[in-house]
Amino acid sequence: MLPYWENAGATKTFTHPVHHPWLDAVSRDARILDYGCGYGRAMAELSDHGFTDLTGADPSIALLTRGRLARPDFRFSLLDSPPFLPYADSSFDVVLLFAVLTCVPADKDQQALIAELHRVLVPGGLLYVSDVLLQNDDRNRARYGAASQTPYGVFATDDGAVCRHHDLAALRALLSSSTSHPAGAGSAESGSFEPVDERRIEVATMNGRWVSGVQLLVRRPGGGAPRP
Repeated sequence: MLPYWENAGATKTFTHPVHHPWLDAVSRDARILDYGCGYGRAMAELSDHGFTDLTGADPSIALLTRGRLARPDFRFSLLDSPPFLPYADSSFDVVLLFAVLTCVPADKDQQALIAELHRVLVPGGLLYVSDVLLQNDDRNRARYGAASQTPYGVFATDDGAVCRHHDLAALRALLSSSTSHPAGAGSAESGSFEPVDERRIEVATMNGRWVSGVQLLVRRPGGGAPRP
C-alpha cells in the first residue's frame, strides 16, 4: 500500500491522542521511537512535553519530507524494508505505534511488526499502541463484508487505502502471545508483552469520520521501568 502513502495519504492529518499520564514516570531523556511516525505529529507533542530523545521511522518518503520541513530538528528514518528497523536489539525505552496496525491488514505482517518492536525495546520497555476497533454501523459492516477473503475488518477506503479495524480480543492476543523475531532481525530472545493499561477512545480517522478506538500500554518483560 506504499503508493497510497506517497500520494493521497501524504496529505492526511493524523489525530490519535497521546495520553500523557501513561508516560509521566518515563524519564524525559528516555529513548523513544515513533514507528510509523508519518510527519511527526506525535513526536512534536512529546517534544512539547519535554521528551528530548525522539526518533521517527516511516516507509513514506513523502510523509517524512513533510515532517522534515516542519521540524528539521527531529530525527527521522526511512524504513526501506518494513517492518525491519535499522537499530540494534534493546535500542529504545518506549515505542509508539499509533494508527499503524490499521494500515497493516495481514495477520502475519502484524505479527512480524510486533516481533520487531519487541526486539528493539529494552527489557522493561513500553509499547504504546493506539488503533481502531471494529465498528457496528451499517456502512462499516458493509465494507468489512465486501472484503470477505481477508481478515474480517479489512476494507478499502474511497481514495484507495486498504485498512483494518480490529476485534479487541484479537488485538490483545496479538500483543500478549509469544513473538518470534523475524529472520534477519536481531538476536534478542523472543517473548511476549505484559499488559499495563488500556483505555477506550473516540477518534477522527484520517478521512474525518469519528470511530471507536482503543489504546493499550504493554511492557516487554524483564528489567525495570524505562529509565525512571
